[in-house]
Amino acid sequence: MQIIFLKGCMPVDGQIFYFCRMIIIDNTNISDDLILVQFACNVKKCKGACCVAGDAGAPLSEEEISLLEDHIDKIKLFMTEAGKKVVDANGVFDYDIAGDFVTPLVNGRECAYANFTNGIAWCAIEKAWEEGVIKFRKPVSCHLYPVRITSYASYDAVNYHAWDICRSALVNGRRIGVPLYVFLKEALIRKYGKLWYHKLEKEASRRLKHRNDKATLTGQ
Repeated sequence: MQIIFLKGCMPVDGQIFYFCRMIIIDNTNISDDLILVQFACNVKKCKGACCVAGDAGAPLSEEEISLLEDHIDKIKLFMTEAGKKVVDANGVFDYDIAGDFVTPLVNGRECAYANFTNGIAWCAIEKAWEEGVIKFRKPVSCHLYPVRITSYASYDAVNYHAWDICRSALVNGRRIGVPLYVFLKEALIRKYGKLWYHKLEKEASRRLKHRNDKATLTGQ
């Protein structure tokens, strides 16, 4: 690994660097919001709003599009009639305003793969996975939400997407004391692997200890 020292950086274990509010692990630049924000979904409160709100569907990779195309007949077993009509008419994916691949929407609102029970949205793709019908759980962008990843030529930017529809998750996270990176442990390991996550855990522990020590010294 090439080590580049920037003004203000503090190397840790020769692989992780600190600069302002950024954590750099391998080829990822991570906002420290993942450590500082406490977050735990409460679908009874939010009703799965992230599957409904917004002006575009969830980001998809080309590999995920192929998986959706391979398994769409089985996923349809758990979709709404409206969602199936959208997929039949336009395919398993759509494009957002930037031309990137996303899940299609029903009438510009909910994801075509969303279904509802007692007004709470759930994912037909994930339901098919839970029932053992397919091995693809759901798009990784959905699994990682409210973290969004922007990929550049040499690194991924890993950021927290603050949205008022998730206000109840912030309240719940503070109530039970769960940092965002812990809530998303399974999804982050799915995306970047166990070793990467272990490095993030170590850096989180170091930063939180430093923050607590500083608070003790200043009497805050």
